[in-house]
Amino acid sequence: MPGLIERRKEYLDLIRRFTLEQGYFTVSDIAEEAGVPRSTAQDWIARLVDEGCVVQKEGKRGRAPARFQAVSVLPRSACRRIFTTLDGDRVEIYHECLSSACAAFCEFHHRQAGGILSRVSRDGTLLRECASIGEADAEIGLFPCPAVGVVGLRRMGDEIVQRIRCIGGPAYSLTDMMGMAAGVERVDLRRDGVLVEGEVTTRALRYVAIGIDDTDSREAGATFALALALLQQVSSLAGVIPIGHHVAMLNPELPEKTAGNSCSFIEVAAAPEACQAVRDRSLRFLSDEALSPEWGLAIKTGFTIPGVLREYGNRVRRQVVTRKDAAAVAARCGIHIAGGRGVIGAVASLSFIGLDTPVLLDPTREIRGCAGG
Repeated sequence: MPGLIERRKEYLDLIRRFTLEQGYFTVSDIAEEAGVPRSTAQDWIARLVDEGCVVQKEGKRGRAPARFQAVSVLPRSACRRIFTTLDGDRVEIYHECLSSACAAFCEFHHRQAGGILSRVSRDGTLLRECASIGEADAEIGLFPCPAVGVVGLRRMGDEIVQRIRCIGGPAYSLTDMMGMAAGVERVDLRRDGVLVEGEVTTRALRYVAIGIDDTDSREAGATFALALALLQQVSSLAGVIPIGHHVAMLNPELPEKTAGNSCSFIEVAAAPEACQAVRDRSLRFLSDEALSPEWGLAIKTGFTIPGVLREYGNRVRRQVVTRKDAAAVAARCGIHIAGGRGVIGAVASLSFIGLDTPVLLDPTREIRGCAGG
């Protein structure tokens, strides 16, 4: 069923684009663009006509094919993607919007509501929230109350169900938009007077962070650029969704540094069956593309960061640490490592998971706090 829903979204996107660009579309237009047989495109168009999403503008006349158009070319949803990662009984919820204003609205109201959420943050159009499995009430209403909040979270097999209570504009988003977002498997609704409650179901994915360091030389390259390229590489794998890319500063006084001594880590959400492919692709790509023979790779599954990893990051910022030290910390924290001296910074980069940008970029700041909580 999730595959069918995704396919429907793809056809609707094509249909709206053709309608917006040329005022109509034909069966052949959709078949050629989607790369499917004409009969398949015809079946989908007929289905969408029955659903009321598409109307026939002109019938077939001689050699001229029938023309169709979308009922509306307005964006069907401000919600681009909604997905979740699971780490023990902790869940991270990711909601990517078309608009940073919409993401900021939800950030403000979700934080004000509290509910089940223990942490709310935003990076541009991506809203990130952390919670534990369970329930917690929140007073939702018109100003000065928050307009939307997450009040429940449960796991059903390989799915995560979040219960959202809302009013006004957020209620419209829940009833008419969230079900169209990539990653959403279904939305079940219940009205209680002016309030709307909905259960949004997504797959329980795994959080994977990949840290790299010492990939450049004094003459060429940059670790941040290779990290961005790595993010593109692993995100192209089936079952993998990109989350973000981060740069962090380590000890600026280290004699062996090529420049300012920064490291990078990237974050993705991966289906359980895709995690090994992420590891294999990362290792192969880095060993092929790094300009330094001392490149280092560190891969961690799960967003909960133990205190020993935070403290290791502080040590790397303050003093000289050996690869043996890095390997010992990696073993204690379940981190997969590969490469040479760069493993020191690659493991350290993972100590910054869940921290704010000022902490990442100011090497005088202490690394502390418990990610995932």
